[in-house]
This record gives sequence, C-alpha cells and structure tokens, in this order.
Amino acid sequence: MAQRKLAIIDMGSNSIRLVIYTIQSNGCYHELHNFKVVARLSSHTTIDGSITDEGIEIIVETLSRFNKIINDHQIDYVKGVATAALRLAPNQREVLNIIKDKTALSFTVLSDYEEAYYGYLAVTNSTNIEDGISIDIGGGSTEVTLFKNRKLLKYVSFPFGAITLKNRFIESDPPTLDEMNNLKQFLINQFSSFNWIVNTELPVVGIGGTARNLCLMHQRKINYPLPGLHQYELQPNDIHEVQQSLLEHPFTERQNVEGLSKDRADIIIPAIQAISTLVEVTRAPVFIMSNKGLRDGVFYEEVLQQIGIEQFPNVAEESFYQLSYNYQINVEHVQQVSKLASAIYKELSPYLLEKLNDEDNLKLLRYSARFLYMGEYISNEASSQHTFYLLSNMTIDGLTHEQRLGVALISSFKSKPYLLQFAGPYSELLTKQQLKRYELLGAILKLAYSLNRTRRNVVYKCVVHKTSKREIQLQLYCHDDFYFEEEQAQKYKKQIEKLLNFNVELHFQNNN
Repeated sequence: MAQRKLAIIDMGSNSIRLVIYTIQSNGCYHELHNFKVVARLSSHTTIDGSITDEGIEIIVETLSRFNKIINDHQIDYVKGVATAALRLAPNQREVLNIIKDKTALSFTVLSDYEEAYYGYLAVTNSTNIEDGISIDIGGGSTEVTLFKNRKLLKYVSFPFGAITLKNRFIESDPPTLDEMNNLKQFLINQFSSFNWIVNTELPVVGIGGTARNLCLMHQRKINYPLPGLHQYELQPNDIHEVQQSLLEHPFTERQNVEGLSKDRADIIIPAIQAISTLVEVTRAPVFIMSNKGLRDGVFYEEVLQQIGIEQFPNVAEESFYQLSYNYQINVEHVQQVSKLASAIYKELSPYLLEKLNDEDNLKLLRYSARFLYMGEYISNEASSQHTFYLLSNMTIDGLTHEQRLGVALISSFKSKPYLLQFAGPYSELLTKQQLKRYELLGAILKLAYSLNRTRRNVVYKCVVHKTSKREIQLQLYCHDDFYFEEEQAQKYKKQIEKLLNFNVELHFQNNN
C-alpha cells in the first residue's frame, strides 16, 4: 500500500521540535519519531524583539541536526512552522533567509489566528469535547479559543507566555507573595478584557508543555494508576494544590519534582498561574489535558485534506478505524458482534436486576465490540490478558479515561475472576456498581462473540421471551448452519444467568 512520510518542524519560543509521520493512502497514519530541542528563543532577543545572533546560531544548529534525520528517513514532504518568537521579530525576514541559505528549509510564520486555529483543530479532532475554552501557553504567547459544537467561534493571542511572564513578574526564588499577586492580577485583567472568556462555565482544555507537566505532577502526586495524559481531568482545586507545592520549593528543588521536566522548572510557576487564572475567570468546572497541540493540528490538516473532509465526523470512530488497521481487526466480524450485543442488551434490559442508563451502556458495548479480543493480534493463547493490557495502556482519542478503562475491562472479559484481577490495580478509580456494570456488558459481549463463532454472520435476529417465573428464552434466528455458534453460546450463557438470576434457554432456528 502506498505511503508517504511527512515531517513537521514546530519552531516555538521555548522549543523546536521535529515529528515524523507516515500516512497511508487509506488515511491511516502513525507517528514514527519525535525529537525536541529546548531553544528558549524568547530569551535570545534584543529589546525590540529581534532574534540575536546567538539565537540564530541555535536555530541553524538545531535545524541542521534535524536535516540529517530528515535525509536519512527519506521524507517526502517537510512542513516548517514558526510561532511567536519569529512572528514578533523585526528581523524575521533576515532569520528566514539565513535558515533557507544554511539548511535549505522553508518556514511559514503562523499568524496569531493560525496558531490558535491549529490548537483548536488538534483538540476537536482528538477528544470528545464539543464545547470548551482552549489554552496553549508558549514561551512568548498564549492562545485562547472558544469553540462550541466543535466549531471555532472566538480566538485571541496574548503577547505573553511562560518565559515572558517569568521575566516580567518573577525575580525571587521561589516567588514572593507580592510577585504572585501582581502576576495573577495582570492575568485576570488580560483574560477579563474579553467578554467571551468571562464566566463561560465551560471546560478549559490545556495544550502544550505546561498543561502536560501540570497533569504529570498531579498524577505522580496521587499515584494515578492508569497510563496516559490525553483527556486527563483536574478539578480547579487540584491545580491550586500543585501550584502551592511548587511555591514551597526553590528552583534547584523544583528540578527534582516528579512529573516536572527540568527544562521547565524555572518557568512552570507563572505558566500554571495562567491556567489557574483562566479556569477561575471562566468558572470552568474542570480542566482537561489535550496531549495533541499545534503541530498535531498542522498534521490533521494534512490528513483531512487528503481524505477530503474538514474534520473527523466522530473522533472515537476515527480511533477505532486507525486501531483496526494497526491491529488487523476483522471489521466485519466486530460490527456483527456489536450488532448482536446491542440487540441482546435491549432484549434483556427489562430483566436486569438494576436499572442502568441504557444509552451509556449501548455506547460502551459498541466501543468495546470494536476492540473485542484485540490481543489476538499478539497471541490467541492469552488474548484476554493482551487485550486488557493494550487498551489500558494506550491513548484512545475520543475516549475519557473512565471510558477507556471500562472498554478495556469489557473487551477483555473472560470471567468474573479475570475481571477482578484486571481491575485490581485500578480499584481507586472503580466503584462496585461500575464493576457489576462492566461484568454484565462483558458477559453480553462474550455471548454475542460466540454467536458469530464461525464469522459467517449466521445469526441475524434475537428475541427474548419470558417462559416462566425464573426462566427466559433467547430465540435466535439463523440463515445457515449454526452448530458451532450454538456449541459456544451454551458455554457462555452461564455468566448471563448468574447476573440476571434467571435460567436462560437458547433456542436456535434456521430459517433458510
């Protein structure tokens, strides 16, 4: 299958990054490499904002290193973008000419709108968040957007970032109370000058290194057991607690804080204050981390243009599509299992011991069916274990952490003991009610899986009849021989019987 390699170079005020992707002709893609150099270009400027000779030297040296990688990996297309440091530099044209002359690389200097737009594009194509406020704190600028129904409505690029805030407001180590108060008041004034930011009561979505480090520190602090940062959630008070703990330590001690990158230890406090203040001004109910940012937005634009759309219609479905390709999942089979599982759930719903949210359960069933025994890609012998490990340890765009853990437990379901074994390390994240729910959905999915044992879509309809006080009949209509489906389903119905406290009689009927 034809593929091309795309390299994106993101020249920010704090760091310069090279990311290499492969894109297949069918729209499937994969990140191959990700390299970062902390350049701190905002610190290499003159009074008028021009990039100094030393700054230019750092740029050329970094890009020369990147060029060797690009050439060795035979990249088809290189896209370079630059943000605030170069956008605000009076000697921008001179710097771009030197880059072109020394490295043969061309860069597009993004406008403040484009920088905000790519951040928005990354969030709405990698999360299930439809309405929100995004914030991307760079070294020299901060982009804030408002989006509703996944559409960009407002944006602003503030001429301050982590480095410039630190240089302007903080001299002491650690910062004094007066310095922090002055910084916060400045940020309140800046954010409050835009009516569309004030009191929106929407989630604030964080993009970039500051948000990433904030969430990593919180995860380490509470010993969060589930891997991954994307769509990790913090309450406003959580942000305040992380910030307060940082204010208790000087720079040398902050460098050793778990979850905090050493290269951000000097600028993290004013950057987190920007997030905290925006959450306060907007009265956001929650702060959500997006591990996809500007360069991902640039990449999504390339992918979306290739397949002729402006936005993924459904982020979770797009993730399923990508994973189906990567793990060679039989799409027709899982669609049939999903159809059967949904039908069985709807038929059994009146007999459930506890009334559950049918819409949420059906969504979880559909999600889980898409990953059913994905671990077979590694080994059939231990597919359940491999499925749970893969799903609980990977980011799945469009799913919250709670949904991802639920899907991992349902898709890998084998029996109640296995479920409890898998769930053990995550006990603090799961309630007894959730476990019972995942056990039920897992048992239904496993039964549906058995009803397509030969992967010929033999069963096309199921209906439940109550035949006595303690017995129900699951009538299964087939269009071909169902011998192996029946044999497997008779084994798997026992878990359903225990959960419903009903005897379940399976009645297969060949209507061919």
